Amino acid sequence: MNGEGSESLSKTTKSILNKHGIRLNKNLGQNYLIDKNKRDQIINFGKLTKEDVVLEIGAGIGTLTIELAKRAKKVIAIEQDSNICEILNQRLKNEKIDNVELINEDALKIEFPKFNKIVSNLPYQISSPITFKFLDYDFDLAVLMYQKEFGDRMNGEVGSKNYSRLSAMLYFKCDINPLTEVSCESFLPKPKVDSIVVGLTPKESELTREEFNVYSKFTKALFQHRNKKIRNALIDSRHIISNLDKKEIKRRLNDIDDEKLNDYLTKRVVVLTPEEILFISKELNPIFND
Repeated sequence: MNGEGSESLSKTTKSILNKHGIRLNKNLGQNYLIDKNKRDQIINFGKLTKEDVVLEIGAGIGTLTIELAKRAKKVIAIEQDSNICEILNQRLKNEKIDNVELINEDALKIEFPKFNKIVSNLPYQISSPITFKFLDYDFDLAVLMYQKEFGDRMNGEVGSKNYSRLSAMLYFKCDINPLTEVSCESFLPKPKVDSIVVGLTPKESELTREEFNVYSKFTKALFQHRNKKIRNALIDSRHIISNLDKKEIKRRLNDIDDEKLNDYLTKRVVVLTPEEILFISKELNPIFND
């Protein structure tokens, strides 16, 4: 099946799926990109050279994989569906492409081989956990497709409806750059929502792993009650940050005599910056876990 020179990416995709009797499952995030211009644009965002080793999650039938392989030193393509994986394996043989390491596994459950860039049309139902997993690895650049709503929350401004645990968690980890929007018409089958392509560039964080883990717990606890006051959110989500019971958590909060900290406790979660949440986590963690 040689490229889209003679037929559109849409026709190529449908032809391959029909040939193998494959019915895509939207519930598994199997929405394949069929817009060649957007496909090429996404790959260009990766600024690939023959020095790059690219990680791709949800490789599918190779819409991105084959073109990535032509530009990069190597592609590590992970695809969970064994039938789809076999189709891609055959396509790679037909195209005489030998620089793709194809892995038929659940991306959330395996250690990734060494890579320096990520380019993926992610299965949407794993957007959050896979993004946080990426951030445990060292890489130069990630170009990732998400549902637009998810992409908006990644970059949510403090106090806005898009400000979320996701925004606060990513703040210390990476710079987030919206690159292009992608219409739902650009996929097969057509999802109900539009998508967005986002560039992630890791930040040099001054936080230790332990400090970030504590910050992560407090962020999770607070954003379960984003419109409540900090004090009440911490009491209601105490099981995430401490083993103390409700009565003892309240007592320790009442005993705090730091004016700055007490001021924060009266504010709503959604108006606190990531730096302020970090301050609260550093101050309160010893109080709740002595």
